[in-house]
Amino acid sequence: MKTSGLGELEAVLAVARHRSFRAAATELGVSTSTLSHSVAALEARIGVRLFNRTTRSVSLSEVGTQFVDSVAPALSTIRSAIEQAGSFRDTLSGTLRINTSTGAARQAMPLFITFLQRHREMSLDLVTEGRLIDIVAEGFDAGIRLAESVPQDMIAVPFGDEQRFAVVGSPTYFTKHKPPRTPGDLYAHRCIRSRMPSGAIYQWEFERHGESVRIDGKGALTLDEPGLMLDAARAGLGLAYLTEWNVAPDLETGTLLRVLEEWTPPLDGLCLYYPGRRHVPAGLRALIDLVREHSDMHRAQKGGSSQTKKGRGGRR
Repeated sequence: MKTSGLGELEAVLAVARHRSFRAAATELGVSTSTLSHSVAALEARIGVRLFNRTTRSVSLSEVGTQFVDSVAPALSTIRSAIEQAGSFRDTLSGTLRINTSTGAARQAMPLFITFLQRHREMSLDLVTEGRLIDIVAEGFDAGIRLAESVPQDMIAVPFGDEQRFAVVGSPTYFTKHKPPRTPGDLYAHRCIRSRMPSGAIYQWEFERHGESVRIDGKGALTLDEPGLMLDAARAGLGLAYLTEWNVAPDLETGTLLRVLEEWTPPLDGLCLYYPGRRHVPAGLRALIDLVREHSDMHRAQKGGSSQTKKGRGGRR
């Protein structure tokens, strides 16, 4: 990282993203002291403090927030121009930063592996988190989420199978509790509740014959990670509401049983999405082409375009 010019701006944006000099230094591949000196030099040159620092925390000052909001889009445009110039090289190189959820990353991992095998000089930097973010403002090239969660101003390239949610419980649990026949029956059951990144409790969603129902089930356990919910359901602590992808191995082996299947219709699957208002870097274009190649068989079944604009929010 350079100690002036764009390097200083990259340093400020990295610290703003992580709220930590140590984490930002790790991302940029420099020492913490080098990064700190770079930010301090910029602050000294413009005559304002961009960050409020204590021994335990780092936060943007008021002017720092305004500075980052102005600089981030401009720096993104500069990066794009550099990437566009580099796209004329025969060999792809560089790093793609992708934001996604843990479950989506696991499903997309075969694609990532194929991409890196095809393009040996490319690197992928995957950040997995539950919350939905502004991928442009936070320095990502693309994101991967369920189709209905893609922001409306993004270009979305669908891939993979349709997704469905499933209500599951262990055989032991059902020896003590009568299986629910309707979503309303869940109020008599112990539900393993799901906490969203916002802190809100996720309400289980059901639909059948045009009737939509949301259930805020009660239970003794609240979790925010699907793997932990699976462990709890296997242990007989209650019913869990998870994607079929997460529970498929357990349903196949019988360690979990499914109920209310007719109340969980299929949803559109995952999408790779990216901003459409700027040049698409060559590396990202290569990943998009791979995703489209992978989704050819699914596209014919769905009868839709491989490039859409959509996003309703809703499920994580």
